[in-house]
Amino acid sequence: MALLIEKLAQYWSYPFVRYALVVGVLVALCSSLLGVTLVLKRFSFIGDGLSHVAFGAMSVASVLNLTNDMPLVMGITVLCAILLLGTGRNARINGDAAMAMFSVGALAVGYLIMNVFSTSANLTGDVCTTLFGSTSILTLTKTKVWMCVALSVVVVLLYIFFYHKIFAVTFDESFASATGIRAKEYNLILAVVTAVVIVMAMNLVGSLLISALVIFPAMAAMRLFKSFRTVTIFAAVFSVFCATAGILTSILAGTPVGATIVTADILLFALCTLVGWLRRR
Repeated sequence: MALLIEKLAQYWSYPFVRYALVVGVLVALCSSLLGVTLVLKRFSFIGDGLSHVAFGAMSVASVLNLTNDMPLVMGITVLCAILLLGTGRNARINGDAAMAMFSVGALAVGYLIMNVFSTSANLTGDVCTTLFGSTSILTLTKTKVWMCVALSVVVVLLYIFFYHKIFAVTFDESFASATGIRAKEYNLILAVVTAVVIVMAMNLVGSLLISALVIFPAMAAMRLFKSFRTVTIFAAVFSVFCATAGILTSILAGTPVGATIVTADILLFALCTLVGWLRRR
């Protein structure tokens, strides 16, 4: 144990380790806050769909040789999120069908663009890194960290400020509209915030693993608690814990960061499911 603590203390002296922990904790926190609402609204698959859209946007940015692809990726992802979540029940295509179309279409087109136009000597490595997250936490720059901090503060403040409205829209959108709450506008806010979190998370866990950060902490908390507030709080606690444990494990064991974090989420979900089952017995 002393050797392990000494090794962690040694790694902590490197800036890239601190960057990874900061980004991981903030992304996990924002994902878990949105995850509870998205799961209850049966939009849990939107994380996967929007992550594929972001992958397609990143493919276009890489072909255009953009030094900062964040504005393009963020803009396209936000637009698709508005189309998926903001239109609500008035859309001519059902939500799950629209998500599947965006998801598969963006993934296929993005990969096609990278194959046809990319000049990278390691195309397979670039695609794998984008889909499954950075194999090394050295890829997180100070600029990305500060951008993540700023966006995370905005997301958390919006969630806290509009908490009661989000609660009403989550459980009964029609009743919320009848009581004077502008449900469409809050769905729009939810869509934009979700897109922002998805783009932030891609730098850490990759596009294929983002939905795990949204779903698993919320589902784990729901196995133990019933009230919306309690589930939200413990989903955030579980998500931050798994992100921290996953990053530290990946540093010590040399495993991919994204996959390690998701594995920690899965193990925690299994544990909460077991505890919930024992409590019911």
